Amino acid sequence: MPIPEQRVSTMVLVIGTGGAGLRAAIELAEAGIDVLAVGKRAKEDAHTALAAGGINAALATMDPEDSWQQHAADTLKESYLLADPRTVEIVTRGAARGIDDLERCGMAFAREEDGRISQRFFGAHKFRRTAFAGDYTGLEIQRTLVRRAEQLSIPVLDGVYITRLLVHDGAVFGAYGFDLARGTRYLFHADAVILAAGGHTRIWRRTSSRRDENTGDSFRLAVEAGARLRDPELVQFHPSGIIEPENAAGTLVSEAARGEGGILRNALGERFMSRYDPDRMELSTRDRVALASYTEIQEGRGTPKGGVWLDVSHLPRRTIMTRLPRVYQTLMDLQMLDITREPIEIAPTAHYSMGGVWVRPEDHGTDVRGLYAIGEASSGLHGANRLGGNSLIELLVFGRLTGRAAAAYSQSLSAQPRSASGIAAAREEVGRLLAADGPENVRALQRAIRDIMTEHAGVVRNEEGLRTGLAELGVIERRMEDIGVHPDIAGYQDLAHAFDLRSAALAARATLEAALERRETRGCHNRSDHPGMDPALRVNLVWSPTTGITRETIPAIPEEITSLMEEVPTEGKLVE
Repeated sequence: MPIPEQRVSTMVLVIGTGGAGLRAAIELAEAGIDVLAVGKRAKEDAHTALAAGGINAALATMDPEDSWQQHAADTLKESYLLADPRTVEIVTRGAARGIDDLERCGMAFAREEDGRISQRFFGAHKFRRTAFAGDYTGLEIQRTLVRRAEQLSIPVLDGVYITRLLVHDGAVFGAYGFDLARGTRYLFHADAVILAAGGHTRIWRRTSSRRDENTGDSFRLAVEAGARLRDPELVQFHPSGIIEPENAAGTLVSEAARGEGGILRNALGERFMSRYDPDRMELSTRDRVALASYTEIQEGRGTPKGGVWLDVSHLPRRTIMTRLPRVYQTLMDLQMLDITREPIEIAPTAHYSMGGVWVRPEDHGTDVRGLYAIGEASSGLHGANRLGGNSLIELLVFGRLTGRAAAAYSQSLSAQPRSASGIAAAREEVGRLLAADGPENVRALQRAIRDIMTEHAGVVRNEEGLRTGLAELGVIERRMEDIGVHPDIAGYQDLAHAFDLRSAALAARATLEAALERRETRGCHNRSDHPGMDPALRVNLVWSPTTGITRETIPAIPEEITSLMEEVPTEGKLVE
């Protein structure tokens, strides 16, 4: 019996129902534009809900001298000058509007006694500009946007996996996918598509992303449609991911644990940060702490399981239970570990894709007409190191702007050409995988890619390792031709894993090739064979499978911003 296929038409299709996707959908619905949002997870549990620390905007509620210009200066400085100055200006200028939009939708920010939105310091910010809602800021933002989407009756399809963007003559006209539970096929016709399906950090063995998140979907969908990637090698590694249990390896221990006085020790009991940043110690920046931990482990001073110790047991129990409740509960749930008594074994974990799909700064349009990318799927704001709290405000600013741009594009069309052969190819692709009965196990190949990336493109890289990684990846790509796909009574997750594997392989190749080309150490990108920063590599590396790596010049930073760029003291500030 043939598998049923549903056909759905909309003006704008949003792929991804996290903060970026929902904010774009809300903008479209409020403008009276027909919009549909699809996501492979339940919208209430999208990746945005995991963000804890806060959201940035130069509101000047706490420090009147703050400004969008200073926010821009701090962002560009922290990016090691690889962020696009135009993108940075758009986000920092639009940040206050983004906060207003959340307030309008009912967001419950922490406030001062006089009613002002409270703002706190985050690492590398000159002023207090991080608004928050306890240590559940991302969750509260997601709940707020879900609630507003429901008020607007925005149709949202949960549990739908997108396999391919449909393109004809350089313009997108929809997407193809299937229902993860029932296998029902979906053919979406749309004038414009907004891609908000996350980054690629799941292709490392230890990652803060959950099993079915950030597998490189956005990268593959965009590239196969004709778009390019920018700076895929620039990946932020968080210093404190747990090691056990295996199915949760990489789960974050919040940096609040270090902010509250947690101490890092190696297997010898040494407080090793004194070797790497004696002034800031555990309150050093994320990239530096991750590099320090990695070095201790590589040089043989790590724990037997390949980590270091993070100890908060010397803190008063009341402090832990009131200031670190999520950390306490996470370790109790996953390891039955009482952090008031025992240290936590941690190691660096892949956390955030700072590169992503190449987009125009003004509207986040791609090389494909009618296709836009936002959030962690996109690139341009973060450069070689992300300023803490900037990722959440990026969702709000470009969700709004890109929603408007997609609406204008849709309304400008006099007709929308479609391709019968393109639709047929999408159908055939799914059918071919469902019929695949080879000996290679999809999940085992996914794990092999994660091993390659962890071994050869982790916190520290070098030419020999990257070339070895590319050779090993080539072997995996050939083995992928003989996979078996076996949906069962529980659903079609095995088919989704087959597409995830393809996404992981593409994202891994882009990352390895770009990391090989960037022969310098800059921000998150550490080359042991090129320890210095190369001024000639103050460029963005743009990748596609057809052209390989090209270098893209970064526009000049306006003088009103450069005059404010300085080293920001860390005394009294939270870590990133």
